Amino acid sequence: MSTSPASASVLTSGSEPAFPVFRLLVLAGAIFVSVSSEFLPTALLPNIAADLGVSESKVGILVTVFAGTVALTSIPMTILTRRHSRKALLIITLSVFAISNVLSAIAPTYETLLATRVLGGLAHGLFWAVAGPYAALLVTPRQLARAIALTTGGGSLAFILGVPFAAALGFALGWRLAFVAMAVLVTAFLVLTIVALPSVDHRPRLTTGAIAVPLRQDRSLRAVLLVAVSVLLLATGHNAFYTYIAPWTIQIGGVSPDLVSVVLLAFGLAGLLGAVLAGVFGDRWPRLFVNVAGPAVAVMCVLLALFGHGFIAVVVLMMMWSTSFGGLPPMLHTRNLHGSSVPMRAISGSIITTAFNIAIGLGALVGGVVLDHLGLAWVPWVSAGIVIVGAAFTLATDRARIAAHPADAHRG
Repeated sequence: MSTSPASASVLTSGSEPAFPVFRLLVLAGAIFVSVSSEFLPTALLPNIAADLGVSESKVGILVTVFAGTVALTSIPMTILTRRHSRKALLIITLSVFAISNVLSAIAPTYETLLATRVLGGLAHGLFWAVAGPYAALLVTPRQLARAIALTTGGGSLAFILGVPFAAALGFALGWRLAFVAMAVLVTAFLVLTIVALPSVDHRPRLTTGAIAVPLRQDRSLRAVLLVAVSVLLLATGHNAFYTYIAPWTIQIGGVSPDLVSVVLLAFGLAGLLGAVLAGVFGDRWPRLFVNVAGPAVAVMCVLLALFGHGFIAVVVLMMMWSTSFGGLPPMLHTRNLHGSSVPMRAISGSIITTAFNIAIGLGALVGGVVLDHLGLAWVPWVSAGIVIVGAAFTLATDRARIAAHPADAHRG
């Protein structure tokens, strides 16, 4: 039996349902293992490169391939599975994550590892297309920013626990064991998803007298596409630097390799703080939050390039960078959901997922090109430049985005 936002929670004394914290935390946990799986090569980059006898930029391509697979398959798979149970799709995609991590752990060659990343990418694109709108089906519109901040906080938690844990495990016991540990975590949250998450009715219902409109004619599509371009630019700039954070921290920042996991832990904690700030202030000042956070990311990248030398300086500046960026994914996901009509939501989730993953792959590719041709020291400068372009685009198209879906102008 499916549920609606109102019936998915226990009603309070008023008409507003209670906020379904536990269910959202389970969804956040699923997102946690998904993001941790995606960025595992980032944490283990030097280890994988040394063991398989390839360059660090070539290991960075693993991130590009994963994200590229997501970008190519997310929208088609979302369309093909639009009538299927949301919970069943979550279960299937998490199962594939677990299998792909096990296969990565036993991959004998770089090419085999590349193939396992393609498998993970296939699941990841569909997972995000389902997981993002799933949160919206558990809450009312007035609870949406809090719900999205909480669930996407699982992504921030991946950088706090998942990625640093993998880095520490990789340096201590080898990168293969890190993939095994991730497979175990995925399986744990797979079980929780089966037990705790309800089935939800994701099919849009027309109000009396309403007429169904083809998605390509939906006015809110323009708003979704504008948000997608903002995501593409801002996240590409961020990931151009983040993908190579481990070698940059060691070679340019002058941090000892055995302290890289500590740097990544601090980075993740700061990212969670950014997500918390989005949850606290996102409903009240959504446009201001996005328009301040974007430029702040660029400023932090520049400060790292200029003053990021030594453990203390690197940790402090990276925490400021991560806090600035940490609030952007939940706010952009929320902006997308508010800006899209109800019939558009399933496809809009896959569009934003595609944009994020093109950005992850493109960022890794751009950062790798800069690393090979200009050197690691130039990576944060290029990253900052791309982010500034993204922030400028977001600000310049703000009115056009609101005009495309004026009913939600006060929210986005």
